[in-house]
Amino acid sequence: MQCPGQDSRFWKADAIYEARCPKCNQDVEFFKDDTARKCPYCGHRFVNPELDFGCAAYCQFAEQCLGSLPEEVKEKQQDMLKDKVGMEMRRHFKTDARKIRHATTVAGYAERIGKEEGGNLGVIIMAAYLHAIQEDEARQDSSAEGKSPAGQILEKAGASEEVIREVLDILDHLHQPEEEARLSLRAVYEADLISTLEEEQAEEPRDTEKISRIIEDNILTRGGRKLAQEVLFRE
Repeated sequence: MQCPGQDSRFWKADAIYEARCPKCNQDVEFFKDDTARKCPYCGHRFVNPELDFGCAAYCQFAEQCLGSLPEEVKEKQQDMLKDKVGMEMRRHFKTDARKIRHATTVAGYAERIGKEEGGNLGVIIMAAYLHAIQEDEARQDSSAEGKSPAGQILEKAGASEEVIREVLDILDHLHQPEEEARLSLRAVYEADLISTLEEEQAEEPRDTEKISRIIEDNILTRGGRKLAQEVLFRE
């Protein structure tokens, strides 16, 4: 079934209109379901200014319905997906404030490292939110068939199969990162390590030299080292 908002049988007279090209100021004709069009005068491609992308931000069928989505809509989709995964993580841990705080801190640190290094922030943050759930599952040595709890959360949130595979692959290899591990894995690993060291420091401070050796041996990204210095050597 086609979305009524995009079905031309439901269109009215105002379904075709003109919009000014932001580059050359010429009028360009748009149909109401065009996500973007190329200006026939200067060749500049721009987003349909009258198209309401509200439903596209959360609908998992948006790309099939609307075709290629503008980058700003894809970013909004990713933001909503990250928020859903964070909410499901909190539901999973219920009243376990320590685990919720740890997962939230790791997600924040992983985002900072990812931004510094230029990684896929959506995948990085979702993996950071879910890493403690995956670790709980590993400790329980569950042999249940089907998707893991982390996979189920991603599926419930509406993540694509590709995103689910990528996030779960990070979680599966989180504690065996090779020196040349891809950035998304390193960002989550380093964020988790920094957060864990921070928690341990609060309970029982370690010698500064020992912390420095841990950072030197395990934190390889520039963003991770910068964050570790800021978090672990506060005056």
